[in-house]
Amino acid sequence: MLKEPSKQTYQEMVDSVTPKYNRPRNCIRAFLVGGIICLLGEIIKQWMMNGVGLGEEDAATVVTLTLIALSVIVTGLNLFGSIAKYGGAGALVPITGFANSVASPAIEYKKEGWVFGVGCKVFSIAGPVILYGIVTSWACGLVYWVLKVMGVV
Repeated sequence: MLKEPSKQTYQEMVDSVTPKYNRPRNCIRAFLVGGIICLLGEIIKQWMMNGVGLGEEDAATVVTLTLIALSVIVTGLNLFGSIAKYGGAGALVPITGFANSVASPAIEYKKEGWVFGVGCKVFSIAGPVILYGIVTSWACGLVYWVLKVMGVV
């Protein structure tokens, strides 16, 4: 019969396999990666406004679509994971992370077909974000409406 390890032995084993994080370094990396993504977006926006002649709103739409497309392409080339591992939230928080969360399962399950692979899995990660985003915005809107009817706002 196997002997159960002691709590100290178990804790030593957990400590040996648990990754060690350097928070200041991770914050700097997230800041740099997120900043580069935002800088790229601003460069595209300024180019669209000054070089192409689009208005600010149209240029912002082009930036959004371009960053989504670039994120999906980088995901398809299997590079987004490395960028996200290095930059953490800096890569995942902007719209690029959302595009990656939609594209990754679609690419991974493409071999299972368009309906049962891509169609079923495309929102497996992003679906809960969309669901709870809609529910939260609905609840906030309801609270705002009640406060407005009561004359508070």
